[in-house]
Amino acid sequence: MKKSVTLLNESGLHARPAAMFVQEASKYKSNIMIEKDGKQVSAKGILGVLSLGITKGTVINIIAEGEDEAAATDALVKLVQNKFGEE
Repeated sequence: MKKSVTLLNESGLHARPAAMFVQEASKYKSNIMIEKDGKQVSAKGILGVLSLGITKGTVINIIAEGEDEAAATDALVKLVQNKFGEE
């Protein structure tokens, strides 16, 4: 399952929201990846997520494969859309 979402929070996916994203992704059994500009990293590893350098306005793909892929992608898209609770 693959869903695209645009990052809306002013500071992008810096340390705090990246940690929230990884924490949320880690709740699910599915293999979850984040894709930006053709590069994919595991959504369950903070260094990989930070290495993408995702800034405000960037469109990312959240790709999940496994038994709870729908719930995982929905939860992660919602987290991004809610700007990680910022503002």
